[in-house]
Amino acid sequence: MAATATPVLSLTGIFKRFGAVQALADVDFDVDSGEVVALVGDNGAGKSTLIKVIAGVEPADAGEIRWHGEPVSIPNPAAAQALGIATVYQDLALCDNLDVVANIFLGREDKNLGVLDEIAMERSCRGLLETLSIQIPSTRIPVASLSGGQRQTVAISRALLGDPKIVILDEPTAALGVEQTAQVLDLVERLRDRGHGVILISHNMQEVASVADRVAVLRLGRNNGVFDAHTTTQEQIVAAITGASDSAALRRSARTAGGQITVPHPTSWGRNQPNGEPR
Repeated sequence: MAATATPVLSLTGIFKRFGAVQALADVDFDVDSGEVVALVGDNGAGKSTLIKVIAGVEPADAGEIRWHGEPVSIPNPAAAQALGIATVYQDLALCDNLDVVANIFLGREDKNLGVLDEIAMERSCRGLLETLSIQIPSTRIPVASLSGGQRQTVAISRALLGDPKIVILDEPTAALGVEQTAQVLDLVERLRDRGHGVILISHNMQEVASVADRVAVLRLGRNNGVFDAHTTTQEQIVAAITGASDSAALRRSARTAGGQITVPHPTSWGRNQPNGEPR
């Protein structure tokens, strides 16, 4: 889906310092509904810090955050959730001894006259999983018995319980096998199709290429390019991540293109056009 003139979430001139360490410096970032924006960069590039700023875990020292074009403040995680921002961290934060229903509704249980409404929660859980085409053997088995991919889908489903506008996925396929990774990437595409804006943090360029619409690169706490994933090669993204590319030229191109860096190239990232022609 093409981005609208006013994105759902927009960050401009974000700064964040931890003591003597400048973690983020003048960072711009935006994401709209119905698109997947991959946030990539080397270790220490500022990806986690930027996500924590968006999620309200580490409020920015300076800069502006806009939600549907209106200035907002995100001082804590509750404020982010109230806006419609959900974050699934790499550790998933699932309770292994609880079943799928209990994990999805943990802290937001349905009650009827002060008693847990198990039937209503199970019905809602099944409906949510079916909507997302998630295959779970049973919603009443402990999460500890699920595969890594199934655990990841449970964590994502829990984040979607409040129907957020933006979903942040921090390394969702880390330590997953090939089949489980495919399941999670399929779910990311379904989130986009449902109109959610998805911020995907990943080190795997093939996965980024398979689902992302745009790729935002951070290097040493600063922007180092925003690329169209459909027309940019993996080598060009890696060059921006490592600093092998001429970042000054990239910034000049960004100003010329109105902030969007598009680098056409005949080489494919491995995906196909809708008409079946490789791109």
